[in-house]
Amino acid sequence: MTIISRTADRPASPLLASARGPLAVIGVLHAAAFVVMWRTEYELFHAALFVLSWGLFNCVWLFLFRRPGVSAALSLVMLCGLILLSWFKVGITWASINFLDFLIVDPDTVAFLLAAFPRLRLHLSVSVVIIVPLLILLWRLDPFRLRRRTSALAGATCFAALSALSLAIPEQPWEPFQGVNHVSNFVRSGVSAAVELVTHGWLEADAANGGHPALAAADDCRPPARRPHIIMVLDESSFDVRVAPGIKVPPDYGRHFRSFDGKQRSLIVEATGGPTWYAEYSVLTGLSARSFGRLKFYVTRIAAGRVERGLPRALHRCGYKTFTLYPDSGSFMGARAFQKTTGIDRFVDMSETGASNRQPDRFYFDQVRHTIEREKSGGPLFIFSYVTANHFPWTPRYQPELTPDWKSLGNEESVDEYIRRQTMSAHDYAEFLARLRRDFPDDSFLVVRFGDHQPWISTEFLEPGLGDDAIAHKIMAFDPRYFTTYYAIDAVNFAPVDVSSALDRLDAAYLPLVIQEAAGLPLDASFAEQKKIMRRCDGLFYQCGDGAEVRRFNRILIDAGLIKGL
Repeated sequence: MTIISRTADRPASPLLASARGPLAVIGVLHAAAFVVMWRTEYELFHAALFVLSWGLFNCVWLFLFRRPGVSAALSLVMLCGLILLSWFKVGITWASINFLDFLIVDPDTVAFLLAAFPRLRLHLSVSVVIIVPLLILLWRLDPFRLRRRTSALAGATCFAALSALSLAIPEQPWEPFQGVNHVSNFVRSGVSAAVELVTHGWLEADAANGGHPALAAADDCRPPARRPHIIMVLDESSFDVRVAPGIKVPPDYGRHFRSFDGKQRSLIVEATGGPTWYAEYSVLTGLSARSFGRLKFYVTRIAAGRVERGLPRALHRCGYKTFTLYPDSGSFMGARAFQKTTGIDRFVDMSETGASNRQPDRFYFDQVRHTIEREKSGGPLFIFSYVTANHFPWTPRYQPELTPDWKSLGNEESVDEYIRRQTMSAHDYAEFLARLRRDFPDDSFLVVRFGDHQPWISTEFLEPGLGDDAIAHKIMAFDPRYFTTYYAIDAVNFAPVDVSSALDRLDAAYLPLVIQEAAGLPLDASFAEQKKIMRRCDGLFYQCGDGAEVRRFNRILIDAGLIKGL
């Protein structure tokens, strides 16, 4: 049986009168693909996935067009385009490209990419102008044809082998942050995502008609006569380093982590060393990013337009206007679309604040004060602000002129710098509270701060002597030592009403409960139901009952129409 044949319906060009010319072109294209593999893939396993992916892409194009030269060229364009996009993404989020980047394509993501790389549109246009004529030329000169039955069989074999390898050694959460193995990790993430969607769907939830209680219809909020302005501050990468052995800190270091009542409280978060948006999801919706399984990295993009339950909507019910002061582009990870879904009225990102790169905390606190001055006459405000001075990297020294009297503590250089920035944050925060008292003597404020995750350097000093494999195992098992930060409650011209839910150890998903009760606001039916879970589970959420409570609660919210399309 003839698998590849030369066409006889037209004469070959003089240059390609024999098979040597087109075979050489095809050979160069395949050789180029293997050079790409050699430069971007590490370890035999990832190289094998790359080879199988290369075979699969070629077989797909061969099935469509039958021309091996055109198929190899299109496959090479696909692989190089994929790697370039992955490099772009690594430069922004420190994570390589994932199958879900293509499955969940939204306008915000495209806008963010074009804003981050303003010349990308030009580069794409130039690439199209160059590549399309070359493909047309290759199409006209390619004399070979492959039977579709053969390409389908070979493609199915590659797909089966690729799937088997991907399932045998699934992608681990830290691998996208390594910035390598772009093609192999992409195809492996596609297999994992497909299995996750087929077996669990987008969101973990109990089956319908499971006898869960229905939420009561929303009633009117009857708030107290004096409703405080509520300010929630995300303290980037901050936690109390004294939990690690041998770390030296300044004398008053611990004061920043204590609340108005002198207590220091711990917050259980769902990320370590990286994704701030996990904490954003939890503290705004009161829900768990972990209930999205392997898809949690895209939680804010998935939740946008779908998860309508949250703290801002609950505050709307009590007459609050809601604001977010965001330190990056609102298109990043779909932040604007997600937060507006939860009930944020006004989302202000870096393009409006005039922020460029990372700013000292006082910059963002000034933005909060300006918002209060401008908006407070219209009723009580909820302002969700970020402070970012403590964002990585921790070398070189960040704005040393702000701490002229700083002296080395004797820790590792990066740890000393991390603590120096925390002291900067503590100073700016204390000054912020003093300004609120001085500038707004007739207004009352409830201020809640929290750490979104630990810095990635915490893995180096929390348990000295542990190897990378042991640390990775602990992180995969959600060892609380690596997922504990802090939260603190402060008040200006106001006495918090009820802090009984402010447990010494609290899951981040319960922070909206704490805020509402401390402000003296009545809980709606969904938060009243969640408070029962908090009491049953002693402050834990996803970890309670191995996710059973979360699955049950997600179903209640779905039945109530507060979670849609998942």
